[in-house]
Amino acid sequence: MTQNELGNQSWLKRIRKIFSPPAEWKMPVMILLGIFVGLGFYLVYISNAVSYLSDDPKTCVNCHVMAPQFVTWQKGSHGKVATCNDCHVPQDNFVSKYLFKASDGLRHATYFTMRWEPQVIQIKDAGKRAVQDNCIRCHSNLVHPIELRAISNKNVEDQTERYCWDCHRETPHGRVHSLSSTPYARVPQINKVLPERLEDFISAEKKEK
Repeated sequence: MTQNELGNQSWLKRIRKIFSPPAEWKMPVMILLGIFVGLGFYLVYISNAVSYLSDDPKTCVNCHVMAPQFVTWQKGSHGKVATCNDCHVPQDNFVSKYLFKASDGLRHATYFTMRWEPQVIQIKDAGKRAVQDNCIRCHSNLVHPIELRAISNKNVEDQTERYCWDCHRETPHGRVHSLSSTPYARVPQINKVLPERLEDFISAEKKEK
């Protein structure tokens, strides 16, 4: 065995010694680790976490509060030509796309789980920048300075710091954005996360009460 291999083994032993619990605590620690790992996998399962790696718009209605946004997109002008991520997520490169999805998704999950969402959901500044960039990316032929000029002969982009939807207010979600604006919206149903036998047991318990 070479000197490097002996050195690597000694480092591994030191690390293992630091993180290994005392002998009398090994079993409780293993049980607790098993519980937390199991809860972590279950949380990933019930939240449909894997679906957030895709660009499927149905993923956005995993949270029931997004039903108005889903149905207004579906019935609007963008419903057949763009997905939620096409507009709301940066498309410049793979890394920025998934970093944005991770940070934005974590914030959404926290707000919706804790029921902190307001009656009218407002897009944040980072989301506004992403949407604006994607508006220009898709409609660059309409906002190119050679194609469009203002009366003052200035580029349209140079005149104000407005967003595209300051004028195009109906695109794509309409003007009414409250959670109660589409009470009868038909959106994809979330898959059941409880086993059928457990649901039957809970229903029976409720009937007895």
